[in-house]
Amino acid sequence: MEQNITILYVEDDKTLSFITKDNLEQYGYKVVHFENGQVALSNFTLHKFDLCVLDIMLPKMDGFELAKRIREINRDIPILFLSAKSQTEDKIKGLELGADDYITKPFSIEELKLKIEIFLRRNKITSSENIKNSILEIGSYKLDVANQILLFGSDEDRLTLRETNLIELLFVNKNQLIKREEILTKIWGDDSYFNGRSLDVFMSRIRKYLKKDPRISIENIRSTGFRLNCVE
Repeated sequence: MEQNITILYVEDDKTLSFITKDNLEQYGYKVVHFENGQVALSNFTLHKFDLCVLDIMLPKMDGFELAKRIREINRDIPILFLSAKSQTEDKIKGLELGADDYITKPFSIEELKLKIEIFLRRNKITSSENIKNSILEIGSYKLDVANQILLFGSDEDRLTLRETNLIELLFVNKNQLIKREEILTKIWGDDSYFNGRSLDVFMSRIRKYLKKDPRISIENIRSTGFRLNCVE
């Protein structure tokens, strides 16, 4: 594992936070822990964090609001939710606010460690690949892959890493059907049911980014996949 990885960990359960922090530090991570969302947010810009692990039921500012505020400051940092809530609606809400994944309590340290390693490895791989594929153009849009920016004339949208990966995949395969399983495996790592729901949330977001050019549309091929249609 790479050294100097710093994790923002927000959890108000004193026993759980002590055990989790202690175990992650034994694996070599630096863990900065806060017990409520408000204090975590006020300290977010004081450290260079590589990943956020957030409980949802927090005092003063819950995890949903904290994730939203973090995304306003940093569009790229991976956000992982920890919560006793297991309803699909709560998971989808977290994704819509910009979270990358979700672990339901009780969880094992091994599961959490694996999720963290996947995110860090994926960020590293994507960053090196992005150097090769700098600018992609479709219709009136330009995707600056390396800087994670979608340009439409003088307008620009700053993207998360996963949004960038998804738009890049669509642009490279324009007017071609991309199967759901292929998208999920390449960008999420597996094609589980929950990741499938996550993909639908992200596709809805991508459609909003691309709605300014009437020549571009994203077609949902039911139960099969997606096609980015572009009329030249």
